[in-house]
Amino acid sequence: MVALFDCLWGLVMNWKLLLVVLWAVPQFAFALNVIKVDGGEDGRQTTGQAEIWHDVENNHNVAEVERRYQQGAFAPLQTAGSTGLKPGAFWSHFLLHNVTEQPLTLELEYVDHQLVALETFVRPGAGGEQYQAIANLSLSDPFDLRPVPHNRFVVPVVIPAGQSVEFMVKFSSHQAGFVFPSLRIWTPERLRENYTRETSVIMFLFGGIFIMSIMSLVEAVATRDKTFLLYSVYALSKIVSWCTILGYTHQFLLKDHFHWNYLSISGALGVFFGIVFAREFLQTRRYAPLVDYVLLFMLGNAVFLLVCAIFNFNKLAVLSITVALLLYPMMSVAGVVRWRQGSADAGVFALAWSLLVFGLVVQALRDLGVVPHSTLNYYWPAFASFVEMLGIMAAMGIRVRRLRLQKNAVKKRYRNHLEESRKALEEQVRLRTRELEMAKLEAEHEARTDPLTGVYNRRSFFIEAGKRLHLALRKQQPMSLLMFDIDFFKSINDTFGHRLGDEALRLFSDTVVANLRDSDVWGRLGGEEFALVLNEDRDGTRRTAQRLREAIGNIGINTSAGELRMTASIGVAYLGQEEDIDMLLNKADDALYRAKHQGRDQIIEYEAGI
Repeated sequence: MVALFDCLWGLVMNWKLLLVVLWAVPQFAFALNVIKVDGGEDGRQTTGQAEIWHDVENNHNVAEVERRYQQGAFAPLQTAGSTGLKPGAFWSHFLLHNVTEQPLTLELEYVDHQLVALETFVRPGAGGEQYQAIANLSLSDPFDLRPVPHNRFVVPVVIPAGQSVEFMVKFSSHQAGFVFPSLRIWTPERLRENYTRETSVIMFLFGGIFIMSIMSLVEAVATRDKTFLLYSVYALSKIVSWCTILGYTHQFLLKDHFHWNYLSISGALGVFFGIVFAREFLQTRRYAPLVDYVLLFMLGNAVFLLVCAIFNFNKLAVLSITVALLLYPMMSVAGVVRWRQGSADAGVFALAWSLLVFGLVVQALRDLGVVPHSTLNYYWPAFASFVEMLGIMAAMGIRVRRLRLQKNAVKKRYRNHLEESRKALEEQVRLRTRELEMAKLEAEHEARTDPLTGVYNRRSFFIEAGKRLHLALRKQQPMSLLMFDIDFFKSINDTFGHRLGDEALRLFSDTVVANLRDSDVWGRLGGEEFALVLNEDRDGTRRTAQRLREAIGNIGINTSAGELRMTASIGVAYLGQEEDIDMLLNKADDALYRAKHQGRDQIIEYEAGI
């Protein structure tokens, strides 16, 4: 015990040795996070997640973060790889040590596509110097500013021969998002090879979806079936969505004006068109209304997500995305419901959509940090989307085949029925021909006449009156137009009902017809208004009008309140030069108005200026 005390006292007294010990302890701990590189890096080795710090406010610079590191704020990530849905930024600390005698040029690739910004700082591994920024990558920056042309963030670094380089990397997800605070280590050549392989596979999947979209569009044009059109639009929205999510839209299309909100916008469009197609394909509105209500809610949520993404309502957008993911399995449920109702194509649809749901579940588990990130679960949702589209295309093929078989069966039954009925039809044709001729005459008569009174209707009256007017103008013959209105007709309807009102209209028209010649044109313009065209001069027209007024006054109708007498007001207009039937009718209407205004049951002739 005395010997131990003496040893400790000696260390205290020897201050130089004490400083060496104090320096060695953090360096030993620091060396635990050293990653050795030798020039054979192929992406399987990552920068590790042993020293991670959550910058909740996302407002610390690298010098402040270094002080936090010295204070022991960094700790290992407690999940399988993702931070989960968290606000702010995450910092990662690690050391790359070159074990070779040659300088190494490496490229550090971010493992996912959801990151908004990536900042990288370095200093020699011995410490003591300030961190220097070597990369500041952001989705909002022009793509051409990236040091390595890649759909994900890539940072090129140089590690001197036999030396170490210390790294501080900031992973930013804007306000809230999923962060994988890890970088894959590559040599430039192997990263390019891997990028070529991955891009080729993705383009193959996109090309397959695009071909299916074009085929469906052609089928939609050929069959005029809007289900194929909606499938075509849904397939195109899939391509747009995944191209944007995986970074290809920024790399090849919107190089200079990309915004991270486009990820949510494209995803919302994909969900929206997917639900629209599913409702039409499964016909849930007709056959599964309860399920259709849920799909309508999902449709509204997709629109809500689109609005939130456009106007930067980020917290609401995250909530909407969560709701969409939770309800996505309802599409499979809808397919199962229709399959149990006897629709085989709906069963295939449910299976295909379940593959997509499984892919999204895998992605959700990876994003939440439940399962580790891998190339398989990273690309599985996109692959599942391709398989889903194939499955839906197969389901549509089954549906088309079913409809074709039903159509052929109907045709066969129809042909048999025609064959069995041929002889009977030959006999019926003769009978039907006569009936059709009579029906034609009756239809022509009905088209020309008022169904209640049997006289010319408004359209036919104008045609016939126009003919008489043109003939009168050409031959310079006199012509007059009389408008009739049954006095107090509304009170008849109100007092005795419309049935008696209809009877009054018939008696009125029959009485006038009984006092006309065959050459006169008599028609009902509407309601209780009638019109008459006469080829008479003024004296003859006055006599005819007076005769008709008296005949109308003699009409009597028996009612429960006694005999009902009718009267009519008559407006008269005479044909002048260069007039048409509308002008003449307006003049007669003005005269009729004055007749009713001056006490009814009288004849008023049109006079200009009155």
